[in-house]
Amino acid sequence: MKKRILTLLLSTLMGTATMFATTPQSEFVRVSGPDLIQPNGQKLYIQGTNLGNWLNPEGYMFGLSRTNSAWMIDLMIKQAVGPDFAAAFWKTFKDNYITRDDILFIKQQGANTIRLPFNYKLFTDEDYMGLTSQQDGFQRIDNVVAWCREAGLYLILDMHDCPGGQTGDNIDDGHGYPWLFESEQSQQLFCSIWQRIADRYKDEPVILGYELANEPIAHYFENKEDLNKQLEPLYKRAVKAIREVDPHHIILLGGARWNSDFYMFNDWTFDSQIMYTCHRYGGPATKEAIKDYIDFRDKTNLPMYMGEIGHNTNEWQAQFVKVMKEVNIGYTFWPYKKIDGSCMMGIQRPEQWDSIVVKYSETPRGTYQEWREARPNQQLFRQLLMQYAENSRFSNCQPQESYIQSLGLKQ
Repeated sequence: MKKRILTLLLSTLMGTATMFATTPQSEFVRVSGPDLIQPNGQKLYIQGTNLGNWLNPEGYMFGLSRTNSAWMIDLMIKQAVGPDFAAAFWKTFKDNYITRDDILFIKQQGANTIRLPFNYKLFTDEDYMGLTSQQDGFQRIDNVVAWCREAGLYLILDMHDCPGGQTGDNIDDGHGYPWLFESEQSQQLFCSIWQRIADRYKDEPVILGYELANEPIAHYFENKEDLNKQLEPLYKRAVKAIREVDPHHIILLGGARWNSDFYMFNDWTFDSQIMYTCHRYGGPATKEAIKDYIDFRDKTNLPMYMGEIGHNTNEWQAQFVKVMKEVNIGYTFWPYKKIDGSCMMGIQRPEQWDSIVVKYSETPRGTYQEWREARPNQQLFRQLLMQYAENSRFSNCQPQESYIQSLGLKQ
């Protein structure tokens, strides 16, 4: 009798273990010295693009300048045509801007990886892109994961906008200072969201890794050195939270000052699956221009990846691609799609976009009286917003052939 009970207990325990078993490490991209190794044993050299502006709107990709972060764009739309229409616009925008067709097109150009920037608010109850308690962050990422699986692409999840703001400029959708590093509440939320994301995708081999924070700590602040010292400890804290639920995925760590400085990092052995990520938009397209990145890569014996590069001439881009391939630094160009050119897919400006939407975005709107006096024709403003959303559909965008060629994806 005791033997039967013991056998039944062991059988139950084995069944439970099988039920909760995770995908083995061999199914994920992994770090091996300065290289990334795919599940088939072959080296992965990252080449691809960024889905910027989709889940982290930036003003310049709409042709705006003064109104340059997501909360400013949202406020502008609400002031012009009201919160309900703003919510309807954002839903249409998200539905149209990135679809299965976009992902398949990226693959067809020769890419193997996509970096997906997102705002942390997509996983909270904060008001963001027309939603509050029913945020759709997981739904949107799930869609991209499925499309990438179909296309045969890897996906990097990039928290571009962190709680409190990690940069101190418009790109973090914050309020002009990297409050993340001075707020325990924001740091707890930062780690909690990453743990939730990691728990959801812990068994998903399509995801190459998690990039914790985009371009932390800009150079504007007198106390930037004190802030820089807090970067590695916060990264370690977030990695620890992720590893409680996900032992496999690579974690990407960016340097301070636009992902350009790495001197504040002293410990690169605290986790076996970390790598570093840098950015570059100007300067000479030479090996010497990224010597600091190469030296840090060689010192740590860990992969270095150029998460953002671009917004330059096609000649500059093509030359820098050659340099990055020579020094074994993979890359994803920024961005995939925006208004006008300097991207893989250009969005056409609607007629009167500049004279109505851009003009209104530049008009001072600091008081309720200024709101009322500056408000344009609401019907026309609504039409222009929806025309922009329609123009952003893959079928209505224009491939920038010379730009795409400069990315060296098929070479």
